Amino acid sequence: MTTSEFEGVDALEETYAAASRTDSKPLAMKAQDVSVWFGKRKVLEGVNIDFPEQSCTALIGPSGCGKSTFIRTLNRLHELLPGAALAGEVYYDGKDIYSPDIDPVYIRLQIGMVFQKPNPFPSMTIRGNVLSGLKLSGMKRDNHDEIVEQTLTAAGLWTEVKDRLDHAAGELSGGQQQRLVIARALAVQPHVLLMDEPCSALDPASTLKIEETIRELSKDVTIIIVTHNMQQAVRVSDYTAFFLAAENEPGRVIEQGPTTEIFSNPKDQRTLDYVNGRFG
Repeated sequence: MTTSEFEGVDALEETYAAASRTDSKPLAMKAQDVSVWFGKRKVLEGVNIDFPEQSCTALIGPSGCGKSTFIRTLNRLHELLPGAALAGEVYYDGKDIYSPDIDPVYIRLQIGMVFQKPNPFPSMTIRGNVLSGLKLSGMKRDNHDEIVEQTLTAAGLWTEVKDRLDHAAGELSGGQQQRLVIARALAVQPHVLLMDEPCSALDPASTLKIEETIRELSKDVTIIIVTHNMQQAVRVSDYTAFFLAAENEPGRVIEQGPTTEIFSNPKDQRTLDYVNGRFG
């Protein structure tokens, strides 16, 4: 794909973006004209996405188009990477999270992250893993037994581990470990939960359980998920944003909107080609 294919589409993309934004729900977050660099290399250009509360938004697109980079800008993990830079605004609770007066630690408590590979503390107990986020953040909550049960239940893991909470997390299967990581993230009561390909390292049965967890969680927590699995995006998300990068050009959002529209009636031919498996 050449640079010329992007010419003349900027106005259309803005029209698509405006049409896709929902007024039926308040926004949990909003990315406004976000561009990202690593050193001199620009990897994202002018991303505008609204994230409604209590919903799941899927970020899709081929490898190398900036999806994982973008999701890391949403809780300021991006700025921890050497040579990283950002322009634009990311709004949460009505404020730009990159404002000088905003504490990044606070942001990362409010906007949690689940990574591609499960990363529990393997020698720590299941119970200890759930509560570790509270201890590391310095949050004072006394009802630990209730927190453990509530978060493991929300993550779809309680019935499987309730009789072995003092066992090491390393004894769990990969899918169980990923759900434990979700429970750990939920223990600090985030408003938004970011997920960067959370099922890519899991078997189909574990993937199904994670997807069930995502659907249930999105009733209360705003979920933003990067996925290469088109069927997964259809199953779990309410909204979808399609990213694409031309050769030697930064990634952009080509089209976004309700998932049913993106997959059944996209406005851009490139979106249609991608969701039908013609490239990527």
